[in-house]
Amino acid sequence: MATELLQIDPPELRFVFEVRKQSSSLVQLGNKTDHYIAFKVKTTSPKKYCVRPNMGIIKPNDKCDFTVTMQAQRDAPPDMQCKDKFLIQSTVAPFGATEDDITYNMFAKDSGRLIEEKKLRVVLISSSSSPVLLPVNGDMKHDPSNEIDVHKDRVLSGVEKIPPRTISEEVKGLEPIKDTKEDRADEDVVPIQTENMGDMKAAKDDVQLNSDNESEELKSKFGIMDSKLREVTVTITKLKEERRKNTEEKTLLKKELELLKREIARKRTQGGFPFLFVCMVALISMAVGYYRHP
Repeated sequence: MATELLQIDPPELRFVFEVRKQSSSLVQLGNKTDHYIAFKVKTTSPKKYCVRPNMGIIKPNDKCDFTVTMQAQRDAPPDMQCKDKFLIQSTVAPFGATEDDITYNMFAKDSGRLIEEKKLRVVLISSSSSPVLLPVNGDMKHDPSNEIDVHKDRVLSGVEKIPPRTISEEVKGLEPIKDTKEDRADEDVVPIQTENMGDMKAAKDDVQLNSDNESEELKSKFGIMDSKLREVTVTITKLKEERRKNTEEKTLLKKELELLKREIARKRTQGGFPFLFVCMVALISMAVGYYRHP
């Protein structure tokens, strides 16, 4: 496929950082193809961020948003530099697919499917920054002199003008690039292990990202299996209890029936001749005796 599957806006995650406060960043994914695209979001620090939703389906020529929330942090990182990264995986899904159709095998690299991966770095912005900012090491730094000049221009002409900066001002504060291998490692789909410490750390972050997500999926599957096993155990226990009660009731009925049979037999043996029959025999005997001996 010549064109990329997803268009990501913005290309990096920006968080307004305040100590002990949460911060959120919105990312929009655009599907520019004529196919259904499935996506999945991973991060190197799953305990630090919350992604909603972390996977989904985007219809052809449609868009989808997901929100990344950074949990409240106790301390600010040194120089407001953050090494956390996010990985967005995307692949072509069957036509008419839904979120329920997304499986782990869809994003497996050994499945033979086209898996597109894009990395997003995290940029922290201080909440106390002024509107006039200068980039320093990828962050925004306050410049009081520029703010005064801008204020003067705004008062005189009524239009905000940004004073031009010289080359020395733009270059000031920027560190020289020592090696371009680290940049190439960030663009590669599979990190290559080299002697450069930055490349080794990037590879370690990717391995940690994959292992954390796989462990989370295994934990969720084990939790579902454990709940189902508990339901089956409870059902079996109930069936055994019902069977035991039925057996007891059946035994009790058999005993009552046996007692009833014995009672009927005992009454038959103890009953003898009926009283009326005895009376009739006595009357007949008296009559016969009277006729023989008047």
